[in-house]
Amino acid sequence: MRVAATSFNPVDDHIRAGVLAEMIPITLPYVPGIDLAGTVAELGADVTGLEAGDRVVAMLPLDSAGAAAEYVLAPAESLAPAPRTTELADAAALPLSGLAAWQTAFELAELKPGRTVLVNGAGGAVGSLVVQLAVDAGAHVTAVDASRHADRLRGYGADRVVGPLTLAVGPAAVGGPFQVVVNHVRVSPEELAQLTNYVADGGVAASTAGPVPEDPARGVRSASLWVRSDGAQLAELVGKLDAGTLRLHVTARRPVAELAAVHEEAGAGRLPGKTVLITP
Repeated sequence: MRVAATSFNPVDDHIRAGVLAEMIPITLPYVPGIDLAGTVAELGADVTGLEAGDRVVAMLPLDSAGAAAEYVLAPAESLAPAPRTTELADAAALPLSGLAAWQTAFELAELKPGRTVLVNGAGGAVGSLVVQLAVDAGAHVTAVDASRHADRLRGYGADRVVGPLTLAVGPAAVGGPFQVVVNHVRVSPEELAQLTNYVADGGVAASTAGPVPEDPARGVRSASLWVRSDGAQLAELVGKLDAGTLRLHVTARRPVAELAAVHEEAGAGRLPGKTVLITP
């Protein structure tokens, strides 16, 4: 693949820091960049359905060389056609965040029309897409995040937008409890336990930021995400992007040569949002 862009994800920082070494063994030197947007440069002998010059996106395997490079080797089954309605470089913001949102919404939470959904951390890259997928699926969404995200979240179709939760106050203050609670905010184990109270009897809590405890007496179950690459799901997401039912929110576009600075800023909490890294 000839790389047009990759993007920064928090897991990139965790891999670099070594905190995921047991779950994601890597060999040094390691090239980061799990998201890929680019064009096919050359095909393996058994690859079908693709041609040199095709514009594609992919989530690369977590333990392989990444896309912060001019060229990268990508498994054919991870590829999906790039969106036609988005700049190719900006499409690098979709793969990992989009797949995390899809798998959270439809595999873990089993979203269906009419369900009430609380998305905690709705302004982030994954949360924003979960909100949009839930709205598109016919769910009633309460989006939780800082006020600077409020207008954008309303634009995505959220029924209600509220500021950060005061968990001890309880779910009634934000219109709960909810049939589905999706959590993207890293909080203490004690606060995760309080989130269980926001789930209605028989409901589910799906989290990308630590497990929310279950409550078997009320039939509340919990599920945590370990995102995986899936070309077919990614193609569905691209279709929604081209149809206008899904929008990406890219906050910064920087040259890939600034990747070390992006990691430093992310570690210091200064990265403003989804950052795309463009290959020259």
